[in-house]
Amino acid sequence: MKLPYEEFDLSGVTTYSLASRTSKVRLEDFARPHRPGGGVRELVDSLPRLLAANDFRSVVEATISARRADRPIVWGVGAHVLKTGLSAILIDLMRRGFVSALATNGAGLIHDFEIALAGSTSENVDEALGQGAFGMARETGEELNGAIRDGVGRGLGIGQAVGAYLLERRPAHVGSSLVAEAAALQIPVTVHVALGTDIIHMHPAASGAAIGEGSLRDFRYFAAVVARLEGGVYLNCGSAVILPEVFLKAVALARNAGRSLDGLTTVNIDFLRHYRPQVNVVSRPTAGIGRGYALTGHHELLIPLLAAALVEGENG
Repeated sequence: MKLPYEEFDLSGVTTYSLASRTSKVRLEDFARPHRPGGGVRELVDSLPRLLAANDFRSVVEATISARRADRPIVWGVGAHVLKTGLSAILIDLMRRGFVSALATNGAGLIHDFEIALAGSTSENVDEALGQGAFGMARETGEELNGAIRDGVGRGLGIGQAVGAYLLERRPAHVGSSLVAEAAALQIPVTVHVALGTDIIHMHPAASGAAIGEGSLRDFRYFAAVVARLEGGVYLNCGSAVILPEVFLKAVALARNAGRSLDGLTTVNIDFLRHYRPQVNVVSRPTAGIGRGYALTGHHELLIPLLAAALVEGENG
């Protein structure tokens, strides 16, 4: 059928009073201007009680509650977190009792190791690759592979092995190493490696047997940690693939063994929302038993803000 040009008849439109409507945004939920001299706690309280600001506040409250109830707070840290200069922030949280266990990937371990040895890390890949020099720092390849090989040979995981090596060797910047500080505080560190992804795998000193055995041992340590996360918090920071996959498998083992994860809070912190962290960290592990949050933004802004809110909230 053909339709004519015909204006819709609005004469019968019905309306209602604005005051009678339920609205999702109310004035009392709005942000408040910052007051000069106000601290971080006041800043967090002044954020709007909406969307990501509300999620951020909920993450702070859940983490402080876990700390006060002596429940685990487990951090999964990707390499980019260390490359953005956040080691001192995380070390401070370790000392304050906000880190029960720490997991990282192979690249995270490398950056931490180089920081301990040289006080610097993160080479210019574009500049080095064409010259055939990318990833070929001698100390990183020889010493880190040696620490893994020797420690795993003594029955340690990779995290334990490198932590023990750094504490024994005491390089110039060991105080800035997450792995060394965790070892000193007896906080478990696990390292989860995909073979062929890290620069130390290009060196003759690399032992696939040691790396594989040590990383598998660390996975089993990590699974035991995750199995105790009832009422606790897991934060995945800056890992889009490896750590979310490892976390999901650890959750699967905990569930297979009948361990309760009730009251679990999970958090993903990254500057993009990726598929695996969203499903493997935020949604699947907490379905029906807890809450998952995705805080999207730059690590170098969000993690220091979160840490400051935790410190002030704990002391408040």
